[in-house]
Amino acid sequence: MQTSWISSLVILFVYFGLHAQRKEVLLFADSLCAPGLHGRGYVNEGDTKAAAYIETTFRNIGLSPSNGTYFQPFKFSVNTFPDSCRLTIGTACIQPGKGFIVHPSSGSAFGEFMTKELSREEVFQDDVQLSTYIESLPTKCVVVVNSTLFKGDSLKMVRKRLQQIANYRPVIELVNNKFTWSVGQNQQSYAYLQLQDTLYEKPTSVHLAVHNMFKQNHQAMNVMGYLPATKATKKTLLVSAHYDHLGRMGSVCYFPGANDNASGVAMLVELAMRLKEKKKRKYNVLFVAFAGEEVGLLGSAFMVKHPPTPLKDIRFQLNLDIMGSGEEGITAVNATLFPKEFRRLVKLNKKINAVPIVKSRGPAANSDHYFFTEAGVPAFFIYTMGPNKHYHDIFDTYEELSFKAFESLAFLFESFLLGF
Repeated sequence: MQTSWISSLVILFVYFGLHAQRKEVLLFADSLCAPGLHGRGYVNEGDTKAAAYIETTFRNIGLSPSNGTYFQPFKFSVNTFPDSCRLTIGTACIQPGKGFIVHPSSGSAFGEFMTKELSREEVFQDDVQLSTYIESLPTKCVVVVNSTLFKGDSLKMVRKRLQQIANYRPVIELVNNKFTWSVGQNQQSYAYLQLQDTLYEKPTSVHLAVHNMFKQNHQAMNVMGYLPATKATKKTLLVSAHYDHLGRMGSVCYFPGANDNASGVAMLVELAMRLKEKKKRKYNVLFVAFAGEEVGLLGSAFMVKHPPTPLKDIRFQLNLDIMGSGEEGITAVNATLFPKEFRRLVKLNKKINAVPIVKSRGPAANSDHYFFTEAGVPAFFIYTMGPNKHYHDIFDTYEELSFKAFESLAFLFESFLLGF
């Protein structure tokens, strides 16, 4: 018993010695977060530049194109903020991303605007009365609503009203919670901002310089790399991670998207390098870096409708997101749908001791596994848990990633994939 335990330990030691954490993979993740890729969004071709960088990386690893190409293009509409995004109160220029953010569907507004604060009663007028009242306000007037006074369903209703108001006048919503930005696929007529309430102090006017640009047919690209099995087979494993993020909110502020999801793409690259080294592979492996995830899982939805390999031939999908920590373990979405595969993952983790816990979670439409599962492809979506809580904010930087469990998880995922 003792000899067996020592032998296992030696095997693991040799394995990790041979596969020491690749610095180039971490540098790859760092590069995805660089200002030159503009948050991998829809300003300054950030997502296009990221796609080209990933394609070059796939080539360098030795992955082949899928059906003759590394790219799968598709189009969608998206609201962007390419340059001016400023809010000035008195002499104070409020810092974007820290002091204020624009609503993803915000329109534009320029100039000095008087402030008009709405009471609870005014906000909850019926739609006709509210529209008539807002239209009666001076053209150079910004509507201010303190949403910190509302909670739950009332808050949801207030924000719905504010989006309606933003079709008639600019809006400033006062908040006191962490900013969480996203991407919009429509636009209001005027600017809609969220401002930290401590920065407001009841001014009589504010200066806005917010410019949105709505793109009707933005072209994005899924990036694919193919690794054939040792012996010819149609059966394929799909390993995926989305590379897009939120992009820029004006010329000054951008969202690096380190944990979400430069870290996941780095794990994708790490697994591609590891599996490429294997002399025996039972299944083909298709590695996909999805675009358009932050807009609503658009890249994966498109691929399900236009699969590069028949969906019936995909044995399993491993979708990776938020791979930058792991101190508190990992969560497997779809674990309850595929208990046999989940038990095997848990058993492997106990043997390898990659992370403290592998947590089970049911199905959820929260990443690029979803439409594949809906189409009959078995899949896990796995994300790490840890102290890093930066999400959809400007603080999700490479420097905040611990990569605490990155190497051990790479070993776990490699073992899991090779077990099919």
